[in-house]
Amino acid sequence: MILVSSCLAGLEVRYNATHSLNHKIRQLVDEKKAMTVCPELLGGFSTPREPTEIIGGDGEDVLDGRARVIEKSGRDVTDLYIKGAYLTLETAQEYDAAVVVLKEFSPSCGSSMIYNGTFQGEKVPGNGVTAALLKRNGIRVVSEEGFSDLLRELGY
Repeated sequence: MILVSSCLAGLEVRYNATHSLNHKIRQLVDEKKAMTVCPELLGGFSTPREPTEIIGGDGEDVLDGRARVIEKSGRDVTDLYIKGAYLTLETAQEYDAAVVVLKEFSPSCGSSMIYNGTFQGEKVPGNGVTAALLKRNGIRVVSEEGFSDLLRELGY
């Protein structure tokens, strides 16, 4: 089983109630070869919601208590991000997910790049909270940008 970010399957769950549809991911979900997950919704957020960024590091730092996830207005929502990450990990383990495909740049799902915490659209290398937790637990995480390579590797 492959777990995929819900927004990549066309569900309008991003912070601004939009999606980031990847047609091949949607096809795999329709064929029951992949299932959707949204760490933010699992953590307790609704859609739409205020934009958030990690302040003081990346998802690794959030998990280690050295950084926080903050809404643009200043509210600390770190606990909701951590809760969503752990529930996503439980889902991945329950379904024995071989790989998880997450939305790049998200403070939850970014698997190689995230926004830098200034809310100016600037990106830096790093993992989101969920991506960091999944990787710590030995689960392979790729972004939608690495998805084509993954499909070739899996023979899809």
